[in-house]
Amino acid sequence: MHGPADQVKPTSAPLLLAALLAAACAWPSAAQQAAPATAPASASTVLAPASATAAWTAVPALAPFNARYRVTRDGKELGDATLNLVSLPDHRWRIDLRIEATRGLYGIAGLDMQQSTVFDTPNDVFRPLSQSTVRKALFTKKQVTGTYDWAKGLAQWTGDLKKNRRAPVPLRAGDMNGLLINLALLRDVVPGATLQYRFVEYGRAKDQQFQVSTAREPQVVDDLAYQALRVDRVRGGGDSTTFWVVEAVPTPIRIVQVDDEDTYELQLIDYQEA
Repeated sequence: MHGPADQVKPTSAPLLLAALLAAACAWPSAAQQAAPATAPASASTVLAPASATAAWTAVPALAPFNARYRVTRDGKELGDATLNLVSLPDHRWRIDLRIEATRGLYGIAGLDMQQSTVFDTPNDVFRPLSQSTVRKALFTKKQVTGTYDWAKGLAQWTGDLKKNRRAPVPLRAGDMNGLLINLALLRDVVPGATLQYRFVEYGRAKDQQFQVSTAREPQVVDDLAYQALRVDRVRGGGDSTTFWVVEAVPTPIRIVQVDDEDTYELQLIDYQEA
């Protein structure tokens, strides 16, 4: 063991983990109901200073892991989140995110969010194949299922979502959903880099851009001190999202997302190589 949410309001989803995040694993909020953005010629772009890679040890090739986070809202503990990466047959992978509210009103309501994405990695590209999201609270359950059909070049979602989100979305090479963008950030981050991805999820598409700090900054997470790179999402979301990452750790050590009303934070408690 190594030391170190969808948000949970009915109409908003501050976690893009992904958000990782972005992640996140996002249940569409009112601010996210805009029309799909026009895709760039390249769906994924990494612009980094030539000397940056020599000063940073990237996350190694994909390997199964289990991570656990503490989730807070405005500084008050809300519950726990788990993020797991699982190896599947036929060179496929599955990434699972679960956010479970155990405190406050959300805990009383029994709020439980789960999202899974199955993907493969042709030419080291994280390519989503299917997605499932389940949200439970009290006596309600909502589920959305998505399919990324690369042969047809279309992604489509069914289940408990608005009719205008059920239409097929054209796919471009490099398109990812929130959970896979989180993995890509860990793979691509180097000091001073500008990272650009195309987010395709829940019947919509938008460009996202992230800026990496040029130098490490101190972070204390679960009483452990780190020197971490800060990664800010500067385009592609109606809220503010910041990740802190450290070398060779396959998941962010801290995530902070601020919307108009609340601040949500995830702090890494521990992770294990599975």
